Amino acid sequence: MQGDEGWEATIAIDQITVSINSSKGVALLTPLIPRSVVEAEGPAFWFLDSLCVVKATTESTGGAFSMVHHTAPPGHATPYHLHHVEDEAFYILDGQFTFICDGKKTVVGPGGYMFLPRGIPHGIRVSGSTPSTMLILATPGTGFVGMMQEMAEPAMERVIPPHKAPDFEKLTKLCAKYQIDILGPLPD
Repeated sequence: MQGDEGWEATIAIDQITVSINSSKGVALLTPLIPRSVVEAEGPAFWFLDSLCVVKATTESTGGAFSMVHHTAPPGHATPYHLHHVEDEAFYILDGQFTFICDGKKTVVGPGGYMFLPRGIPHGIRVSGSTPSTMLILATPGTGFVGMMQEMAEPAMERVIPPHKAPDFEKLTKLCAKYQIDILGPLPD
């Protein structure tokens, strides 16, 4: 990951995760072990009017992916954006989401799946009349989760937060740091 603080890399070699930070001169060796997380576990964040619970990180999966359990209210929408270094996959648990990918709309409900490769503009809207929940799988996962954790605030409860206007200047800077471009509001 290139940024103002140098670069950072996480790789898995024969069941060992190696994390290197160029500016800190640190190399951490972490054994890659089986891991389970129950429903009530994982750090929870309020991010852009939604509840995000981190179930897996790039570090815990040996650089393979991160996974977030995401719940959002009706009408919730992401900005139209583009990831340069990670792909995203979404599995809908309940409710309904509309994915806008490179100008094409796809509506996905419970049990549905959507894959959005890096380098293609996209955004997501909760298009159902009830709160909607999905799993977000990002590969390798350092961009979305890193940006989300820096932008969000720790959730005081595991509920959808009250509406709060986002700080778009901060969001744009953090997205740039994690190689995500904000392209504007989500098209209708």
